[in-house]
Parts: sequence; structure tokens; C-alpha cells
Amino acid sequence: MSYTPEQLFSFLDSLGIEHQTASHQPVFTVDEARAVQDQVSGAHSKNLFLKDAKGASWLVVMLADKRADLAGIARRVGAAKFSFAKPELLADVLGLTPGSVTPFALVNDKEKRVTVVLDGDMLKNETIHFHPLHNAASTTIRAADLLKFVQALGYEPIVVECGCQQAGNNV
Repeated sequence: MSYTPEQLFSFLDSLGIEHQTASHQPVFTVDEARAVQDQVSGAHSKNLFLKDAKGASWLVVMLADKRADLAGIARRVGAAKFSFAKPELLADVLGLTPGSVTPFALVNDKEKRVTVVLDGDMLKNETIHFHPLHNAASTTIRAADLLKFVQALGYEPIVVECGCQQAGNNV
């Protein structure tokens, strides 16, 4: 059974991670999220649930204003060719629907099927925010606490400079 946002917040509290959540209209893309950016301070993220050519699941968490160069990221992390995972796999592994991808959903990956990739540029920010398991709110935490959260769940994230070009309306 998947975590609820309230259970997620309780887990963050147990780790000593300060968090603040702002509700907003549901957003499904980075472009749609730009309309609610003034409601939430801190860096904005782009969260990609991917699979590689060997069938492994990956979560890439990066700054929203970067263009996702999937081939380049795959090379940097030593993965086979990346593609976007199907919604059924997203639901099975992270308990999410498209448009709600977030590193907070790692709480639902009981079998540790996901390899986590974090953008080093993103971690240089003071605060960053993510959906709290649904896309009608954003939860802000310190960027350093993202590492604490991921590691507390038993993951050793791969931190790379994504090296992606600035985004326009691209992925």
C-alpha cells in the first residue's frame, strides 16, 4: 500500500527534515508548474521516471529549467539507453500517476527497484520542492535534506552534473 502525504510528512518529521507544503492547482508538466512558481520559493525540479534498455527503473531528479539529455545522462551514469517508463510501471514501482513523479515516492519502492540520480547543480540550492505524492501541492525542503531522505530509505544516489542545456519547452 502506498504512503499518504500525511505519512510522508510524518516520516520527514522523524528524520528531522523541516518541510512546508503549499497547495495549488494540479500541474502535470514543468510548463504548467511555472504558473504556480510564485506560490513556492526555492528551486523547481523536474522528476523523470525512466527505464533503461535492460528494463531497470531509474528516477532522475534535476532542476526544472534544464533540458533532459537522456542519452547524455545515461552515459554519465553507465546506464543502457533511457526511455520514459510506462504509467503502469510508475504505478507499480512508485505508486504514482503521471504528472506526480517525485523523489518522495521512493517511500513506496519497497523492493528498491529504482536507481536514483540527482543533479549536482540542483543540490547547490538552499531549498527545493517536490510534489508530496500528488500534483496539487508542492513541499519544500532543504536541498541537503533530499540526500538525507534518499539515504534514510537505503538508496545511494548517483550525483552527477546533468550537463543539460537550458530548457525551452523541451523535456
